[in-house]
Amino acid sequence: MKDISHNPNAKPQPKNKDDEVQYHAGRGAQYNTKNRFLVNEVTKEHIEGIDDWEEKALPTIYLEQEVKTIVNKVDSPDVGMSYSMNPYAGCEHGCIYCYARNVHEYWGYSAGIDFEQKIIVKKNAPQLMRKFLMNPKWDATPIMLSGNTDCYQPAEQKYRLTRGILEVCNEFNQPVGILTKNSWILKDKDVLQEMGKKNIVSAMVSITSFNEDLRRVMEPRTTTAKQKLKVINELSSAGVRMGIMMGPMIPGLNEHEMQRIMKAARDNGATFTAYTFIRLNGAIKFLFRDWLYKNFPDRADKVWHLIESSHDGKVNDTRFGVRMRGEGPIAQLVAQQYRKYGKLYGMNAEEWSLDRSQFRRPGAQGSLF
Repeated sequence: MKDISHNPNAKPQPKNKDDEVQYHAGRGAQYNTKNRFLVNEVTKEHIEGIDDWEEKALPTIYLEQEVKTIVNKVDSPDVGMSYSMNPYAGCEHGCIYCYARNVHEYWGYSAGIDFEQKIIVKKNAPQLMRKFLMNPKWDATPIMLSGNTDCYQPAEQKYRLTRGILEVCNEFNQPVGILTKNSWILKDKDVLQEMGKKNIVSAMVSITSFNEDLRRVMEPRTTTAKQKLKVINELSSAGVRMGIMMGPMIPGLNEHEMQRIMKAARDNGATFTAYTFIRLNGAIKFLFRDWLYKNFPDRADKVWHLIESSHDGKVNDTRFGVRMRGEGPIAQLVAQQYRKYGKLYGMNAEEWSLDRSQFRRPGAQGSLF
């Protein structure tokens, strides 16, 4: 499929579910956008002119790496974290709106299909975590797991890097936050329960829609909303502080579900919430547009214009404080819903923070604080 990024006004044709060449079921992105850092690229311009170029399935490829660092300082003031760690780069979940897609270009790949198909596995992540925490200058500031890509994506079933990281953090009493769309987190309930008793962990489950038809194409390899509620229920019952991330809210697709999501999450034990408004930065603009017109041709124009109206005539805004919330009537309506239903269901009512006072390094005498 030709890269349409050079013609952003082109309207892709609706998908044909019987045509595997035209639409890759189980993937969010349907083609590879150009990597802005690469001069050369391989494209298929005219399928009829290449006799031996066959369309094939898109298996996931794990690329094992020994990396130098695992904890990253977060400089953005509006994302709610100071540090993040990501044991995997790229994400098989395939969420079409994911801001992390652009980061895959730094690894030499595309933000499109490559992001979902070529997963970089940071095999030495737990060892690097231990080394990082042993630094005498570290002050036990909470670290976010999945600040970029999901730490419980399918690769975790094989590599168990997230498990290894959590075991190290539990040993040091290092506070950790987690964000995931996958029920695989339940496999770590034992260590999360231990950390919950010490008040050094909290977790958020991302729920964007209860509409399964929408979820299957928008975030094709994530857990169903029903399973996500089970995760919240089971972990909150085990003593883990649980919340929900409603992001992104997309006008014309899922913004009307905010109340239902909040109530269901509250009924299953969630006590805090967050949300983001859709923004399409970098290559995501082209990938999302292609996806939107193929899957929802009946409302694609409307959805696209609603997004533009919420970002000053564009689909992305880089201004801190505005970019994650949008502005204008539609964005304001979403914000009003969030405040109203959050108050109605008692979300975010408590003053709460992870406990840094118990942090200790193995062999050290007592707490460092």
